[in-house]
Amino acid sequence: MIIYNVTVKVAPEVNAEWLNWMRKEHIPEVMKTGLFMDHRIFRLLDQAETDGVTYAIQYTCNTIRDYELYARDHAPRLQQNHHARYPNNVAFRTILELI
Repeated sequence: MIIYNVTVKVAPEVNAEWLNWMRKEHIPEVMKTGLFMDHRIFRLLDQAETDGVTYAIQYTCNTIRDYELYARDHAPRLQQNHHARYPNNVAFRTILELI
């Protein structure tokens, strides 16, 4: 099992709007690719929130090939949409394998 983890620091002034957009628009678009089985949203509790709230969004897929197809065919457009809408948010991505 592969987990695609996206960690995002969200500016305080757009936090509620961003979370709503993620739940209603962005995550459904990612899931519509058919390459992920599930997703979860986590809020990091050990981070200072003076400059923003930090979230980890995890998408689960069966194989690394599924992730690679997503990264090649869908991620650039979806990441650009996110950045265009929320340019002040900072994001980084990691790929995890369940052992």
